[in-house]
Amino acid sequence: MQRSTPVDPTKMGAGRAIAVLTSGGDAQGMNAAVRATVRVGIYTGAKVYFVHEGYQGLVDGGDNIRQATWESVSMMLQLGGTVIGSARCQDFRSKEGRAKAACNLVKLGITNLCVIGGDGSLTGANEFRNEWSELLQILLKAGKITAEEAKRSSHLNIVGMVGSIDNDFCGTDMTIGTDSALHRIMEVVDAITTTAQRYIQTHSCMYIGHYTVDNALICLFLSHLCSHQRAFILEVMGRHCGYLALVTALACGADWVFIPEMPPDEGWEDHLCRRLTYQRSIGNRLNVIIVAEGALDLHGKPITCDIIKNLVTKKLGFDTRATVLGHVQRGGTPSAFDRILGSRMGVEAVMALLEATPNTPACVVSLSGNMAVRLPLMECVQVTKEVTTAMAEGRFEEAVKLRGKSFENNWNTYKLLAHVTAPDVKSNINIAILNVGAPCAGMNAAVRSAVRIGILQGHNMLAVHDGFDGLANGTIEPMAWGYVGGWTGKGGSDLGTKRSLPASMIEEISLNIAKFNIHALVIIGGFEAFVGGLELVTAREKYEELCIPLVVIPATVSNNVPGSDFSIGADTALNTITTTCDRIKQSAAGTKRRVFIIETMGGYCGYLATMAGLAAGADAAYIYEEPFGIHDLETNVEHLLEKMKTTVKRGLILRNEKCNANYTTDFLFNLYSEEGKGVFDCRKNVLGHMQQGGTPTPFDRNFGTKMGAKAVLWLTDKLKECYRHGRIFANTPDSACVLGMKKRAMIFQPLSDLKEDTDFEHRIPKTQWWLKLRPILKILAKYKISLDTSETATMEHVIKKRGTV
Repeated sequence: MQRSTPVDPTKMGAGRAIAVLTSGGDAQGMNAAVRATVRVGIYTGAKVYFVHEGYQGLVDGGDNIRQATWESVSMMLQLGGTVIGSARCQDFRSKEGRAKAACNLVKLGITNLCVIGGDGSLTGANEFRNEWSELLQILLKAGKITAEEAKRSSHLNIVGMVGSIDNDFCGTDMTIGTDSALHRIMEVVDAITTTAQRYIQTHSCMYIGHYTVDNALICLFLSHLCSHQRAFILEVMGRHCGYLALVTALACGADWVFIPEMPPDEGWEDHLCRRLTYQRSIGNRLNVIIVAEGALDLHGKPITCDIIKNLVTKKLGFDTRATVLGHVQRGGTPSAFDRILGSRMGVEAVMALLEATPNTPACVVSLSGNMAVRLPLMECVQVTKEVTTAMAEGRFEEAVKLRGKSFENNWNTYKLLAHVTAPDVKSNINIAILNVGAPCAGMNAAVRSAVRIGILQGHNMLAVHDGFDGLANGTIEPMAWGYVGGWTGKGGSDLGTKRSLPASMIEEISLNIAKFNIHALVIIGGFEAFVGGLELVTAREKYEELCIPLVVIPATVSNNVPGSDFSIGADTALNTITTTCDRIKQSAAGTKRRVFIIETMGGYCGYLATMAGLAAGADAAYIYEEPFGIHDLETNVEHLLEKMKTTVKRGLILRNEKCNANYTTDFLFNLYSEEGKGVFDCRKNVLGHMQQGGTPTPFDRNFGTKMGAKAVLWLTDKLKECYRHGRIFANTPDSACVLGMKKRAMIFQPLSDLKEDTDFEHRIPKTQWWLKLRPILKILAKYKISLDTSETATMEHVIKKRGTV
């Protein structure tokens, strides 16, 4: 929404005071939210106060409420939990306790409260706000405050941020801490499955007498040894919400998931055993079952790890292991996603507080797609409670919908990939899948889901090895269900990938499309996949064999494919950079002041440098999209010199690899080293290809899984549209699309429509959403820049939105 008159953001908070507290169970990323709230609050001219130990500190007052400074939130981003403490508070539940809390705020002139916690904490904040006038009258009558103080603090503004690993608060796609909890869970799942896979590998070939038995025979041999059957059951947290369990099941390709929102049907015990037995019959010797801690059956009885373990052990004789993760899920350093989410929410929370009027309802800052939005707090609480009511009354489909679009999409994708068998009738459709460009984490997850959804649709799925080269050379083979087993957690590209474009070998490609009777293509890759798709579309005019539907799924660490806000692989690379920056900064702990110059990948796209800068707390991030010159460098150096004269001892400068041909990483290192003499010294690191490696993050596994499934379902529908006179013929623009995440939804956009928004020379989209986050990075690094306040977020209504889900 446009403002009628622009506001100077550095004066918005003049004469105002903001308090920030964390309450309830702690969650990774809370510190990022606290840091952003403090620094943006100070940037606006407001005084900002820490409230230590949550509501208990608010009631007790004294040293529990202390003014924050810029330096007091340094080096917080990488810390788990909450450095200002959190506590369960019985005192705040009473009016007497809330009156004490109100008195403490009034005495300090604090009329803006930012609460980071779960639904209980936010509900308490709203109640506090609603009875604020009554509390002031109580304090006035008791002589605890003066009439002048009461007048000065006549109303209290409340803004909430949801900090909870459970992701059980309706209205937001993700709560602060959820992504980090998924990282902890997947680390355990990977460790467990690696142990089992290692066991299988060491037994995949053995000697019986003088004869070697091959893999297939040994699988048959071992299948008769009950003690060698392995099943792993993992219980994850979430209270009464199955989000963690559901996403974990998608991210690891679990055989079964139990969640509170959707209890299993009657007779689930037999169904589960049949499914596990079937999986063993097709050669899978590892079974994974995920259980949410609040899982129930249709009669409301708990389903626990022990119940499932006893069932599988007694009925199937499998060697079964059960693991209850517990509070390890709350621990560890926050993921890059949670740091950025907390930072963005902290900025939006301060703006919401300072823009609030006495008539503005208490709001909660939420995430919808990749957008920060404001929602009425009590509407979100109401819908969250309605989920519990729906589950208690057996309205499970409604409970899933009430959880929100993200939860519902995850559930629908899980249902597509589990509890089903391939149809008896084949479609006689052949869909080929290839990877194009540089390999990245999450590609294999996309291939796996595409293959399995295709098989479930009755299609024949073909693997094309080594990108367009393989399509030209005919290195194509069929893929069965087991071909892609265990691929969700694998990094890189098991199909093989190359950067070659199809234009130079278009005739060979068309011949092989005809030879292998390929009816549709799934192209998973980076900018080369996008350009290659365009070249195939252009060649349709000359080669009729290319008149088949195709879909491009963006997968590249650079996140530079037009038509999508996110690419598969970028989150994994971002976490690698962030973790590396943490370690690099820690390497200098206890030494003199030091500045690190770090070069990231991304080609001409500055996504990784910018987002890693936000996640790691960089002082500057140099990118191609934001040109800079010697005067900018001079300003940056002087700014860092001033910071290093305070208690701050670390500096971090990120440089995108192609941001400037002349201001190289070596140049920046030499510049900062020379100018910093006597104040700080410098070190440099070029991270290189380590950013492309590693196992995919939960986000990339989940994102890749959903993208692969959605692409094949779209192709299935498109093939029906294009079937004419006994054959497939597709030559319309909408038969060749990019599947991308745009703002709040996954959408298909014709390749030809995206050409106008593409800078082909620099291999980037002309419009990139994340550039709007650049000012936040600079403000959090203490630059005195102007934040654009011409647009302000409108209050949305979750109840009205819910009706359209």
